[in-house]
Amino acid sequence: MSNLVEKLDDEEVQEILKTGTDLRQYSQQIEREFNEVENRSINDYIKESQNIAKLHTQIGACDEILERMESMLTNFQDVLSNISTEITSLQKKSVSMSVQLTNRQSVRAQLSQFIEDMAIPEEMIAAIMETPVVEKDFLVHLNQLNHKLTLVKELSFKESASVNDVREVLENLKIKAMTKIRTYLLEQIYKFRKPMTNYQVPQNAMLKYKFFFEFILSNERQVAQEICGVYSYSSRLAALQYEEAASKDDLMGIEDTVNKSLFTKTTSLKNKSTVFTIGNRGDVLNQQLEAPILVPHAQRKNKYPYEALFRSEQYALVDNACREYLFVTEFFMVRGSQAQELFNQTMGRTLSLLIKNVETYIQDCFDCIAMFLCIHLILRYQLMCHKRCVPALDKYWDSLQAVIWPRLEVIFRANIQSVRDCDPTKFTREMGPHCITRRYAEFSAAIVGISEHFPNELMSRLLLELQNEVECFILRMAAIFPSRKEQLIYLINNYDLVLGVLMERTRGQ
Repeated sequence: MSNLVEKLDDEEVQEILKTGTDLRQYSQQIEREFNEVENRSINDYIKESQNIAKLHTQIGACDEILERMESMLTNFQDVLSNISTEITSLQKKSVSMSVQLTNRQSVRAQLSQFIEDMAIPEEMIAAIMETPVVEKDFLVHLNQLNHKLTLVKELSFKESASVNDVREVLENLKIKAMTKIRTYLLEQIYKFRKPMTNYQVPQNAMLKYKFFFEFILSNERQVAQEICGVYSYSSRLAALQYEEAASKDDLMGIEDTVNKSLFTKTTSLKNKSTVFTIGNRGDVLNQQLEAPILVPHAQRKNKYPYEALFRSEQYALVDNACREYLFVTEFFMVRGSQAQELFNQTMGRTLSLLIKNVETYIQDCFDCIAMFLCIHLILRYQLMCHKRCVPALDKYWDSLQAVIWPRLEVIFRANIQSVRDCDPTKFTREMGPHCITRRYAEFSAAIVGISEHFPNELMSRLLLELQNEVECFILRMAAIFPSRKEQLIYLINNYDLVLGVLMERTRGQ
């Protein structure tokens, strides 16, 4: 039913229905037209039969050609497949041969290097046996010998048979080289024991051949220890003549008198103010800190305050010790505690001698300014050593301070006690500033000036105690004057002196 509806909806059927045409007649007409068209087509095929036959023949020929081409291509594909197989096989063979060649070249290089390392050329034998150690040719062949000896040591653990062929020759060369090097190094070290003014010259010469010690250290440690032990010397620092030193009669509160008896004669310093006045003595901490050292034969006729000689000795020590420490660490290839130990072996006697000399002087020293200047010289030179990366003298500096500080405190307190024990009635009644007041003013200004860069709590406490005692003494002295006016004038004059000196000496601090 649905098909009938679809046919009725066809445009041509709709047109026939609109015109009222008979469907039977119309269908017959259509059938006749189909027959006519069929007859014409059959005639056309008959007319073209020969052409169709030729076309069929040609198509058959093309089929034969295509079959032959297919056969040829198939054969060609087979040939290409065989060629591809052969190429793959050749590639595998090429890779295998390349690997073999690389392995052989690697083995050849290693074997050639091994033969070169193990072989002992005549040039090396001649250089080690006959060439002086200071010549470059000896150093070059010594490096080669050291390399061969190291290699032989490594191969000995692997039980290599080739080592036995060269071991004896290398050992003989090593002994000969070490004998020559040991003789040379000991000759250079013995030069340090002579009284020389510039022993850095042989040290610098030895640094050029520091590989000598490296060679000995790596091959014979006992010989290296022997050389380290021989390398010791003591620096000679000649003593100059001191200025006339302060004594127990030169304390702040001791009266400037001359004590005489029939058999004894005791005198204080000709100018006691120098004990309590710093003057130019503070230059040792500034302009003269790195000044040239005092040469004994050139300065024998001059006299110097103790701190000037102390500065010269300590600066010479700093300069020499720093060079020594840097030389030891570079030439003997040591660091840390080993460097400190070797440095102590070479410089220990010198340091002990210097400490002993300071102890000897300090035992009878009554000059607080000199001792305080020495302490501040120690602090500055210790800082200088640290800037040069030389910590080896730290213990020495601590030992010096341990020697000086107790004596300085004892003498400082002795000065305080001397002021406390002063009897005002023994002094003349003068309205001007008292000599003890001047000594205190100069002394306290000196201590404050020296302490500018390195303040010290102990010295501050001692200064405060001294100040209290001097104030009490001034009041006791003022009390001997009968009138109040005279007492006030005396106090004003003394305090004015103290303030004036302090302001002048500590200006800008």
